[in-house]
Order: sequence, then C-alpha cells, then structure tokens
Amino acid sequence: MSQKFGVFPLREPNEALLRSPAALEPAFKDIEVEQVEVLPESRIVFHNEPRSPGADRFRYLRMRLRELWDAGKLRSLLITSPLPQDGKSTIALNLATALAEHGKRTVLLIEADLHHPTLTSQLRLGVRDGLAECLEEGLNPLSCVRRLDPLGWYLLPSGRTEKNPTDLLHPSAIANVMSKLSPHFDWILFDAPPLGPLTDSISLSRFADASLVVVRAGATPREAVEDAFKQLGPKHVLGVVLNGMEGLDKLYSKYHAYYGKSSK
Repeated sequence: MSQKFGVFPLREPNEALLRSPAALEPAFKDIEVEQVEVLPESRIVFHNEPRSPGADRFRYLRMRLRELWDAGKLRSLLITSPLPQDGKSTIALNLATALAEHGKRTVLLIEADLHHPTLTSQLRLGVRDGLAECLEEGLNPLSCVRRLDPLGWYLLPSGRTEKNPTDLLHPSAIANVMSKLSPHFDWILFDAPPLGPLTDSISLSRFADASLVVVRAGATPREAVEDAFKQLGPKHVLGVVLNGMEGLDKLYSKYHAYYGKSSK
C-alpha cells in the first residue's frame, strides 16, 4: 500500500539554530557497504513506487528543504511525532532516500529512538554497534556507519544498551558524536522518539537545525500536536508532515496515468 501524506507550508527556520553547509569532502573509504532488499513492507515508496503520489510529495518536500540547504541555513533535521504510531520512521526512511538523490548527496540517517528503534528491523538489517555504543563507550561513530545500497544513503543504527537510553543523551556525549559526523555529510537526519511519552527528542533537538513533526491524519489529537510544538518551541519546528491521508491516490491517479513518466 502506498504511503499517503501531505506537507504543510514550511516556515522560515530560526537563524540562531542553523549552521552553514560543510565544505569538507566525506572520507568514507573504510565504511561498509551493505546491500538491502527494499521490500514492500519497508514502505519506502520513494524507491519502490517512484510514480506514486506519495513519492511526488517527497520530491516536493525535498525541493523545499533544498532551498534552505542551498542558502546555507539547513543541514540537520530532527524527525519526530507527538505520539507513537504516527509514522515518523517511515517518513524518515523516505526522506533520506529522496534527499540522497541516488547517491548524489551524502545523507546520514541516525536511528536515534533508542527506546524503540525500528529502522534496522524495517530494513531487515542485523543488530550491530551504533549510536548507543558511541554515546556510552565513546566509539567513533564513523566506525558504526554503513552505506545502504541501492538506497544510496548512510545509516548510524541505534545499537544496544542495558542502561536507560535517556541517560545516554548527555549533551557533551551527543556533541562529541556530532562533531565527528557533521563534516562528512550534506544532510543529517535524526529519527527521534515521539515527544509525548519521552524527553529524548528535546535533548536531541539542540543538535539539529530544525524539526519536522509527523502527524497521523484522523488519529493524532490536536492537543498532542500543540504540546509537541510547545516542547520543541515553535521557532524550531520547520513544518508538519500529515501522514495517512486517505484518498490521495484516487485524487491524482488520472494525472499520473496521463503524464506517465516518473521524475527522479
């Protein structure tokens, strides 16, 4: 089934929270390349259904984000949601695939939901050292990153810990990880925990230029959305992705049949 979502207009980000694009070329000669079988259940419609309305909406989102990237205003993005089951991880997977532009851009997706990581399982990857070990043991995060083909982007998995994950998110530890990663990537995306039950996304948001909030149509209560904005701060929220919009395929099906070709 196609992923269905919509995007509200993006607001201008807070200049104080944004950094200029990195000028350094990435040095990835030692990074492992892993082949991924992108199955339908992974719901990466940008790869599996490139002609779908959902894929087109990710192209539109990429275009809007790229405007800020070109202006030197945006390189890192926190992707979160008010509540669990809003679909933030699926949005993160599709956005990473769209921003990578078939390997033209270096995009890192960090599996930062240490309480309930789902990216690794969605992609059917084996468990290995990742963000938790970097925060807890000081591992070099580049040693834990792997490139995923044919998706064309890089993943820092969650890793494993027996501690309370929230205790690992100390600002100095996160800053150390980001200092080693930031020079090497055009884009860094955080698949962060939902805001409702946890405070982890607030800690992580300090190290992202802006946030995208994923909301499920007809399911996420308005009060939860308003609370998410309050927690992050309205100036940090770049936009809202409305996930689960029924009827989008029917609305656009005749136009896709007419034009036929898919843009990349």
